[in-house]
Amino acid sequence: MAYKCEVCGMGVGSMTCAQCGKELVHDSITTDDGTIVYVSKCPDDHGMIKSPMCCGQDMAYQS
Repeated sequence: MAYKCEVCGMGVGSMTCAQCGKELVHDSITTDDGTIVYVSKCPDDHGMIKSPMCCGQDMAYQS
């Protein structure tokens, strides 16, 4: 499982890039104010998305 809701336990599995079809790589970025945000990035640098949300909060990445 890739992302899991800490409230209800719902999970989201692997995701792929619509442009190249490769599985997204899980990572995190740090904003200017120091907040850590979980993201999934295309390994070929086609972009990234913020982690999914569930129960009103960001889902946490589970390895």
